[in-house]
Amino acid sequence: MAGWRERLAAATNRIEVPLDVVRVRFWLRRGWLDSVSVVVYRGYGTPTMLRLRGRVISRRAIVSATSTDSVWRNLRGMYRRFTGLEIPGATVHIRFADDPGPPVAATTDDEGFFIVEHTLPTAGPGWREATVELHAPLIRRQRVARATGQVLVPPPEAAFGVISDIDDTIVRTNATSLLTMARVVLLGNAHTRLPFLGAAAFYRALEAGVGGRDGNPLFYVSSGPWNLYDVLIEFLALNEIPAGPLFLQDWGLGPRKLFKIGHREHKLGVIATLLADYPALPFVLIGDSGEQDAEIYRDAARAHPGRIRAIYIRDTQLAHRATAVRTIAEELRAGTTPLLLVSDTVAAAEHAAAHGLIDPDTLPAIRTDKVRDTPPSPQATWRRLLRRLRR
Repeated sequence: MAGWRERLAAATNRIEVPLDVVRVRFWLRRGWLDSVSVVVYRGYGTPTMLRLRGRVISRRAIVSATSTDSVWRNLRGMYRRFTGLEIPGATVHIRFADDPGPPVAATTDDEGFFIVEHTLPTAGPGWREATVELHAPLIRRQRVARATGQVLVPPPEAAFGVISDIDDTIVRTNATSLLTMARVVLLGNAHTRLPFLGAAAFYRALEAGVGGRDGNPLFYVSSGPWNLYDVLIEFLALNEIPAGPLFLQDWGLGPRKLFKIGHREHKLGVIATLLADYPALPFVLIGDSGEQDAEIYRDAARAHPGRIRAIYIRDTQLAHRATAVRTIAEELRAGTTPLLLVSDTVAAAEHAAAHGLIDPDTLPAIRTDKVRDTPPSPQATWRRLLRRLRR
């Protein structure tokens, strides 16, 4: 029998979804929505298939962040990201570059999301542009809403793909501390977030591969909400971390639980989908010891024998989690997938170089990047936050 949480979630979901649809339709008829925008997320594909996701939403404009933004400005931006109104039942038309066929039509779901999977005779490797145009509903006085996105098609010479966690793997969020994580997420922006030492150089080396021009694709997966997509994209660009599709989550109530999909289910689903879409491509998995990445990646390696080249788990300095990860590494030792608990990026890079994943000549740059990116002390970080609060 379902517990009280499941019953509450189911009841709330039955009420929430119809109310959201009615509310949007009422506001549209009244003309209370000033504008509707289309957000397009990075997609991916193969030479014969392109997959693209996006969202139709109404919200106030979010001004581009700078390194000198005050805490209050950052907080206002976060408020706008999370208080937009999703538009269900909207119709969009997607046209992919160099595709002579008609545009692809899609309709948004109850949360304003759309996803298309488009087949075509052949698609060249690299990033392909897609244009998404809103056809309905049209807001009075508003011009046609249009946005562009990109779809990544890995080159045939790619030796492997990379699936990487984001929080506490490439960006410092301290997800195991609710207070610190809230400060980083709500009061900062892409300029104030700190990358882990050497991560940018290491990920560039993974993308380049041993040949230096392999073009190995990188995919980023997080249990964070799609509302933070633009912040994460800007963070990757500012820190010169290779671009790649992001897989985030839609936070909200599901039919039987308080969140529509769990952390574990989300990551295992993304990994399984990518391995199925690229059946000839092995993968490297990167995460941290703070949550369940080691357990999730172990199960993925077992479910897909021979497909996972290596697993790197960044040590978040939690003793009980380090012990659990080492136990999992022992479990995998008899197989073909090495799992390493690493104290820093250099340790992972040295293993990758020794096992033919990156060019050993990139190690000096990774070590230099690690030194250059040494973060300020926690005391200095809090002092800087207090100064910004006084502005």
